[in-house]
Amino acid sequence: MDVSPIRESRDFRLLLGSSLVTMFGSFISLVAVPYQMMKLTDSALMVGLLSVAEFVPMVVCGLWGGMIADALDRRRIMIYSEVGLCCSSLLLMVNALLPDPQVWVLFVLGALSAGLYSVRGPSEQAVINRVLKLDQMGAAFAIQGMARNLGGIAGPAVGGVIVVSLGPAVSYGLDVFSFLFSLLLLVRVATIAPPEDAAPPSLDSLIDGVRYAVRRPDLMGTYLVDMAAMFFAMSTALYPFLARAYGGEQEQFALGLLAAAGGIGSVIASLTSGWTAYVHRHGLGVIVAAVLWGAGVAVAAIMPNIWLIVLCLVFAGGADMISGIFRGMIWNQTIPDEYRGRLAGIELLSYSAGPMLGNGRAGLMAELGGPRVSLGVGGLLCVGGVLALGALLPKFRTYDSRTDEYALAERTRRAET
Repeated sequence: MDVSPIRESRDFRLLLGSSLVTMFGSFISLVAVPYQMMKLTDSALMVGLLSVAEFVPMVVCGLWGGMIADALDRRRIMIYSEVGLCCSSLLLMVNALLPDPQVWVLFVLGALSAGLYSVRGPSEQAVINRVLKLDQMGAAFAIQGMARNLGGIAGPAVGGVIVVSLGPAVSYGLDVFSFLFSLLLLVRVATIAPPEDAAPPSLDSLIDGVRYAVRRPDLMGTYLVDMAAMFFAMSTALYPFLARAYGGEQEQFALGLLAAAGGIGSVIASLTSGWTAYVHRHGLGVIVAAVLWGAGVAVAAIMPNIWLIVLCLVFAGGADMISGIFRGMIWNQTIPDEYRGRLAGIELLSYSAGPMLGNGRAGLMAELGGPRVSLGVGGLLCVGGVLALGALLPKFRTYDSRTDEYALAERTRRAET
């Protein structure tokens, strides 16, 4: 693994530490919220609808967050968003402590948190693009993925035990403390002022960013393939039900293990990601990895016990990480800085909308046919959908960083500055 971004950039180290701490706490809540919903309603559909409720604020705030990231102080946007997320987790804790916790609060605060994360994300990615060299972008994405998924392993593993043993309120309380610690790191990041000629936040500025993305089939391919893969194969809403059905007396351990499986695969892929620097056909890499992600989920549906289900999900998580590395290379090596925030907002939508809607799909299919049917059919639909998009997007499929005009232009621009 190439760790030069950590070694050479203080601001990247601070951002990475903040992200790791935040992810640890947030993944604890990611286990606690659906578990609490299951206990309150005993409905897979209601658990899946949690993600659907987050969709609209995620879309609106992601686009707006990308727009302001190109025009305002990106560090300040991240700090204010983090404060809001901390308050949201605090309110979840208060609701969980009530004698009769309210279901509607889970929907409202879930939507609020999704919106705040969507405001924060584009600014964070745009800052990283400014503090690192162009040829470090692939390594940075792998390191970010590893940090995110270390949180994704430890958070759910700890969260599954805590939420079953001590209750949701304790889980949300740990999330509050993680945000407070993360803020201590964020305030030390150097201020990076926007360009003097940056377009002010406006609808015209947002439309200009969308037009730029639409003009580039390689970018549209990264968005569409990932959205299809996540919509059809994302199934985290099923984990509480799988843990209850196959975990036996160790339900809390099974829940944590299922929730951590994808993160384990992603960390393994990140730690062995040095080979990706020698791959130049990034579009084809995204397609192959997304097909393997869907295949891993589909095979999990026919496994006879919890351990083999987890093993398949580990494989799927590794494939998803490789897909993310190649998508990150296309994004960060070809998009000029004046568009970076707005395009980061679109990227956030592409890799967030799919999972949110996918969990809704998973919950609905589980309500109709059970968790295993939802897993299997979803994985197969993922494989078919990704292959169809690959056939329909030849410029994305044949993208080559050595010859692509946008990659060459960005390398020239960085060399001149």
